[in-house]
Amino acid sequence: MLTPNQTALYRNPTAPIEARVRDLLGRMTLREKVGQLNQRMYGWNAYRRTPSGFELTEALHAETERFAGLGALYGLLRADAWSGVDHATGAGAADSAALADLVQCHVVDNSRLGIPALFVEEVPHGHMALDGTVFPVNLAVGATWDPQLYEQAAAHAAAELRSRGGHLALVSALDIARDPRWGRTEECFGEDPYLASRLTEALVRGIQGNPGDLFAPDKAPVVLKHFAGQGATTGGRNSAESELGPRELHEIHLPAARAGVRAGAAAVMAAYNEVDGMPCSGNRALLHDLLRQRWGFEGLVMADGLAVDRLARITGGKVSAGALALNAGVDLSLWDEGFTHLEEAVERGLVSEQTLDAAVARVLRLKFRLGLFEQPYTASPLPPPSVGRDLSTALARAAVTLLHNNSGVLPISPTATRIAVLGPHAATTAHQLGDYTAPQRPGTGTNVLDGLRRLARPGTDVRHARGCALTGGDISGIPEAVTLARESDLAVLVLGGSSARTPETGFAANGAAQETGSEMTCGEGVDLASLRLGEAQYELLRAVSATGTPAIVVLVQGRPHAVPEAADLAAALLTAWYPGPWGGDAIAEVLLGHAEPVGRLPVSVPRSAAQLPVYYNHKDTEYGSYVDESAEPLYSFGHGLSYTTFAYGPPRLSGRTVEADITNTGQRHGRSVAQLYLRRLRTSTPVWPRTLELHGFQAVDLAPGETRTVTFSLGADLHGTVVEFRIAESAREALTTAPTQSFTAPEETPR
Repeated sequence: MLTPNQTALYRNPTAPIEARVRDLLGRMTLREKVGQLNQRMYGWNAYRRTPSGFELTEALHAETERFAGLGALYGLLRADAWSGVDHATGAGAADSAALADLVQCHVVDNSRLGIPALFVEEVPHGHMALDGTVFPVNLAVGATWDPQLYEQAAAHAAAELRSRGGHLALVSALDIARDPRWGRTEECFGEDPYLASRLTEALVRGIQGNPGDLFAPDKAPVVLKHFAGQGATTGGRNSAESELGPRELHEIHLPAARAGVRAGAAAVMAAYNEVDGMPCSGNRALLHDLLRQRWGFEGLVMADGLAVDRLARITGGKVSAGALALNAGVDLSLWDEGFTHLEEAVERGLVSEQTLDAAVARVLRLKFRLGLFEQPYTASPLPPPSVGRDLSTALARAAVTLLHNNSGVLPISPTATRIAVLGPHAATTAHQLGDYTAPQRPGTGTNVLDGLRRLARPGTDVRHARGCALTGGDISGIPEAVTLARESDLAVLVLGGSSARTPETGFAANGAAQETGSEMTCGEGVDLASLRLGEAQYELLRAVSATGTPAIVVLVQGRPHAVPEAADLAAALLTAWYPGPWGGDAIAEVLLGHAEPVGRLPVSVPRSAAQLPVYYNHKDTEYGSYVDESAEPLYSFGHGLSYTTFAYGPPRLSGRTVEADITNTGQRHGRSVAQLYLRRLRTSTPVWPRTLELHGFQAVDLAPGETRTVTFSLGADLHGTVVEFRIAESAREALTTAPTQSFTAPEETPR
């Protein structure tokens, strides 16, 4: 016999989703509704591993009993030093789906209406779970300037997530890197809103596909982090206030979010920072008036971890804090107490039940779009791990950026038969991974030493010495490194920073690092007043350079560190950002010339922290220098060299397109990234313009002597402006040496 719930409209998979949502909502008690808006538990507390599998904890039983079900569960599969989950205690690729299904079965059985839970997982650069594919961090993705490649990687991450029982993918995409002292710079695509917008669109397409009403079994709703303006942190300090005027917010910090919404993003996460004095999680002007009314966003808004409870500082209590957040537009909390009191808030008249119902409807709608009522359990097969490895390596390879090669020492000549590989990053993969990374199984990945030994010509003697510590002043290994360098034809110094969390790291309640341990120099909660590396690394660089052996410096980093010494002393300088587990192979391929360096800087590289800010798209005023130091960056946004050379012809206008010819004038095949910049000479409104704005980019692969034409659309957002267009290989070149073409856009036709 069918129960009433089984014959209800919301159980009919052929009924329209909106009708199913209305029917289910009408059957729910106030308590059940409130439960759908809470994400109170840390998912790793929902289970424990036993010799025979997994068992559910009393904490999970209590949480499902509290609201007669469970709206969402964060981090069931998360593994890292903060959660304490590792290969001995957590779920790997072989059994995570079984764990997810065990939890889901419990939730459904304890929900009067059989409502399944959403499993929310971190997917910052791959699914943050044991055995998940780790991709290069966002800053490295930005360095590829390759949305199509990134879309493929995002699609693979979504397939892994769904095959292991996860549903929602939390992905950083919206933060713009304006101060590299900020520890979360590695989570940004770069300093430019146009580049970030194109990569955000690729992310949404890759993870979500083209879902229409329903998501495919290997696709997932994406939650874009963080909305909005978090990259404008004051002083480079995490969660600090943001000193943002409306124009700066809209021109720099909102375009990526706007692009993600237009691409169909299912959800956004409200950021920690405030905008015009009001924290984002309580900011109705931002979440309702702008996001929902002006942009037409119909998806879910999730609060960042414990952000709702922080509002109690301005409301006087957690009940009123939860009411403020719900009224502002937050639908789903994260670990907060405030949303657990929404039933009381409704009874006290702080929130209307209509407002509550609207939020619940958005949560339920997402569950119907995922097909969870028909198939609450895992049904998607694991994608081949080899595909993930290949994509991770491809991204790492495309991110390697050659900053200078003054002596032509790269690619490494076949005559170099003795190579010294030195530095604290040379023989480790742990520091290649970035923050928000699960523990890796022993033997996973390749470091630079591994890559060079495997890929160098047979007979090449590749020697290694660590030389110095990553942080601090330990230089006891420098004499050994100097001896190896003197005996070698060239030296490869692998230097940089680290976001590797360890069990010794101390954490805040929201997972941000507080006491970092000895080698963590980047990541959430790890902000720097200076952009210097550990002092011992500079000592190693100076000592090796003094031997006269050509030194190639490779920087593995999550932010642009200030290393002007490398620009002065090294024969060649590359940055690989945090390239992921197989970054060693990617770096070695570029060093040896098996692959061309095709990366371009997604951020400007400062000479020192004292110069900041150094982003290229500042206001077009008299940009004075300093008496004691240049105000210009060491390397500008968009910069990156190849092993060949390119010549750019002048830009030509044709209707509403601009084009230019590019010729490979060197002896090797290579890729140039043509960057279209505009400079507004007169604006349609009396607003001071920016020096330059990126308006398009296009990668061009050319054989020696080959010429191709690149074409860009001018777009429809230039009404009533007079602009100059410049097509160049970097922002500095566009501003100083690139030929220009002027264009006067007509006024917008009145409607």
